[in-house]
Amino acid sequence: MERTVTAPTPGARGTARPATALPHPPTTTSHPQRIAIIGGGPGGLYAAALLKRLDPTRKITLWERNAPNDTFGFGVVLSDETLGGIEHADPAVYEALQQHFTRWDDIHIVHRNTHHTSGGHGFAALGRQQLLEILHTRCRELGVELRFRTEAPYPAWLAETYDLVIAADGVHSATREAYAQEFRPRLTTHRCRYLWLAADFAFDAFRFEIAETEHGVMQLHGYPYAPDASTVIVEMREEVWRAAGFNENENENEPDTAAASIDRCAKIFADALGGRPLRANKSTWTTFRTVVNDRWSHGNVVLLGDAAHTAHFSIGSGTKLAVEDALALAACLEERPTLAEALAAYEEERRPVVASTQRAARASLEWFENLPLYLDQPPRQFAFNLLTRSRRVTHDNLRLRDPHFTAAVEREFGCPPATPPMFTPFRLRELTLRNRVVVSPMDMYSATDGVPGDFHLVHLGARALGGAGLVMTEMVCVSPEGRITPGCAGLYTDQQAEAWQRIATFIHSQAPGTALGVQLGHSGRKGSTKLMWEGMDEPLAGDGNWPLVAASPIPYRPDSQTPHELTRTQLTAIREEFAAAARRAADADFDLLELHCAHGYLLSGFLSPLTNQRTDAYGGPLAARLRFPLEVFDAVREVWPEDRPMTVRISATDWASGGTTAEDAVAIARAFVAHGADAIDVSTGQVVADERPEYGRSYQTPFADRIRHETGAPVIAVGAISSWDDVNSLILAGRTDLCALARPHVYDPNWTLHAAAEQEYEGPGVVWPAPYRAGSRRPRTGRTDAPKPRLTLGS
Repeated sequence: MERTVTAPTPGARGTARPATALPHPPTTTSHPQRIAIIGGGPGGLYAAALLKRLDPTRKITLWERNAPNDTFGFGVVLSDETLGGIEHADPAVYEALQQHFTRWDDIHIVHRNTHHTSGGHGFAALGRQQLLEILHTRCRELGVELRFRTEAPYPAWLAETYDLVIAADGVHSATREAYAQEFRPRLTTHRCRYLWLAADFAFDAFRFEIAETEHGVMQLHGYPYAPDASTVIVEMREEVWRAAGFNENENENEPDTAAASIDRCAKIFADALGGRPLRANKSTWTTFRTVVNDRWSHGNVVLLGDAAHTAHFSIGSGTKLAVEDALALAACLEERPTLAEALAAYEEERRPVVASTQRAARASLEWFENLPLYLDQPPRQFAFNLLTRSRRVTHDNLRLRDPHFTAAVEREFGCPPATPPMFTPFRLRELTLRNRVVVSPMDMYSATDGVPGDFHLVHLGARALGGAGLVMTEMVCVSPEGRITPGCAGLYTDQQAEAWQRIATFIHSQAPGTALGVQLGHSGRKGSTKLMWEGMDEPLAGDGNWPLVAASPIPYRPDSQTPHELTRTQLTAIREEFAAAARRAADADFDLLELHCAHGYLLSGFLSPLTNQRTDAYGGPLAARLRFPLEVFDAVREVWPEDRPMTVRISATDWASGGTTAEDAVAIARAFVAHGADAIDVSTGQVVADERPEYGRSYQTPFADRIRHETGAPVIAVGAISSWDDVNSLILAGRTDLCALARPHVYDPNWTLHAAAEQEYEGPGVVWPAPYRAGSRRPRTGRTDAPKPRLTLGS
């Protein structure tokens, strides 16, 4: 006899309705037979089709609260990679999609009446409604039960009734919120408003157009999705949106009531639209939210698509990610023996891909948020900057896609013929660096009583011979008490200065054209610790400790020594120690001096509100926190030779709540530049032990980019810059002037020489030492010219 069970109706907790099917207890195998899917977007529908195709005996029910023909947005862009996965998994869906795709290769960028075109990109798009109809048809063919205009039952009931619950209910996922304690979602709301519209004609390329209005900067993102239709997204900062009065036309509770806004957008971008109108589809002004979840599954409930993660529309990845999630989930359910293992494997496979995409999307999103910074760039550099904003498109692959456009950008930048951007010279005062590569300061913890020895000679000498334009020492300490560890190098004795002179003489004689820089610093509260490989940041044991000083008596870690708060007398003494070390550095023939005001060391400790809680003239507002670092800078600049440049390394964010902000970093940089700094070396973090950095490729570069464009000062970018392609891209886009690399130079002391060889560059930007010239061509790795078979014989 068939049983009837009741499922609670969402929104009416005191009522229940009969279920339409007999529930079975959840299975522990990875081949669930009863599957509930919440949400009828592309991800949910495609997951339903795949799982039903893999096992036709499955009972799959999908709930979608809207009607079948209801949809938000217009066009959907899919990559060749995604399409390849669809073709392999379900040729029927792939063939149906192929019939509706609109394809194009070009990107048009229009700014200040200048129109640039870059080709070779390769896009495919179709209408979102067409995509949904294809998936509806496929699901019905396979026997998936689609329930439109129906709210899904509560997730808890579904989890008890079905073997597997797939929550594909979008960015506002009720399922995610129902299990918020388990999924631990983090939602970030961003700074721009956007409106998703359409035009009844097809753009002939992906089009970006910038409008500088009396209220501020607005931008249009447009692309074709049908022979007679294009998606048009209008975006601007929140303050511009309000200043323009768009908020006065918006009723967020009534879609399509923003007719006045839509008409205004059509007029603002009349040139791009050819005077044509725009139309809406449940369109309202929206603020993008980035969704991140600590976990993607709980029991037999799993998140998919926007419910699990979002990526900004400017890189066109929302539908792509959802479809790829569906492919991965279906595959893992087939491959793993239990449901728990399958869901864990799905998350393990997809999380790094999604994280990488979200980093790219975040970079793209922030580029458009900060668009006003770039408006005055030379036209082609502006276009190149836009194209490479997400770091997914780089100088090298853009050179392959559109060599003529890239060559034009290089000429406008000033690259000599056949010269990559990284090998163009750069001048700081009277010092001309022959290329843009810096060997970043790297603590070696290998000095004896602060004296650099043979290790330092070989370490720094090898990297100077390796072709970098500038080689930096590790942080060289200005006093015994200013060391981080007993193995740190110093410049507080004449013996130390003589040892550094030996290294400088070797570099200048054996690697002519390579500059040598010294970084001066004081450990502050992060001193008196073990060598890195014995226990990073762990305090020294027993009698080896020395007393620590800092801006405020706050230990770095709970087990760290508590420093003494510096008195006025001690501040003066330390300032003079920096000046004395600078004099020795000048006598030792260093070409450049950098003042270390980053990473939580002494001067950095004064700058951050998390580590400076003084109540005197050196604490409180930023101007007061800057006072002592600027006093030290002035004292050093006074004794450092006028013709030699000085730079300052700062931590542009503490990666911790209440710490240094990006706005603070700009103000700090501006203050040092006003006092005579020639460039700002922009690092981040390491100020407090409980920081939460957002690691990723070139992850610190946006801070350098902002400082460069807001202050006009040269900057050095550092942080996970690992390839010569990254260096070329960052420099040509105008995001930095120099790139500092650490780990790549540990891996390969000849990194810069090899970068030249791999790019087939020969010129003044890098010079192979005479004994090394025989190795200036990449060695062959194996025979590649074996004869190919002439005939294929059938059996």
